[in-house]
Amino acid sequence: MTILGKILATKRDEVTAARIARPLAELEAAAKLAGPVRGLRAALERPPGSPVRVLAEIKRASPSAGPIRANADPAEIAVQYAEGGAAAISVLTDRTFFDGDLAFLARCRERVALPLLRKDFIVDPYQVIEARAAGADAILLIVAALSRIQLAELVGVAASYQLDALVEVHDPREAEIALACGVMLLGVNHRNLKTFDIDMTLTATIAPLLPPDVVLVAESGIRTANDVKVLGAVGAHAVLVGEQLMRAVSPAQALRELRDAP
Repeated sequence: MTILGKILATKRDEVTAARIARPLAELEAAAKLAGPVRGLRAALERPPGSPVRVLAEIKRASPSAGPIRANADPAEIAVQYAEGGAAAISVLTDRTFFDGDLAFLARCRERVALPLLRKDFIVDPYQVIEARAAGADAILLIVAALSRIQLAELVGVAASYQLDALVEVHDPREAEIALACGVMLLGVNHRNLKTFDIDMTLTATIAPLLPPDVVLVAESGIRTANDVKVLGAVGAHAVLVGEQLMRAVSPAQALRELRDAP
């Protein structure tokens, strides 16, 4: 079984347990009481001639890298990202494989005004509603983890709860599937989730396939300001960066350097 397969199997078990611990009706009531969403797509859209936006990620560990910044306070990292000029923040909420927690969303929301993406392996509508109740403004959906029917359903559920959906793809075929579902915010992950190999040319390959109104986010393997410039030149509106920032002594300064900002 691939790492992605193991993660998805674990995630389905977690959703089953969560439904028992917190019934759907209770969760829906909490989601309806959540405050106004902060639009992720609007925050990441880059007008012509403007700098590439950065979706900065709070990522304490990963299966490929192991511990990255163990026990980091997500709220403090979020504050540093805001100070460094992030357009929005991605919050890892998977506990088993990424040392995240759903509660990180509320902690970050208390400290910063930026849009928050719940980054997790979402396989069930329950998790979408859970994200809204927890304080997320958007969710990540991974085409490789879902059937076409599941993807379309989850995109629809997200919209019904005013959440933007960042839909992640790894090749042109997956991009076509995402576009067929009406996706307006598309992420190109340079990391293959089955092998964890990196291909930094994928954004350039997929960008020409997208309609002009789709906001494109380049993900993984981004380490320098030059990487950001190259990806912007081929059509990326924004880049998602986590590990490079989380390993820095000062995430805020590392983000400024990545943005090539004073």
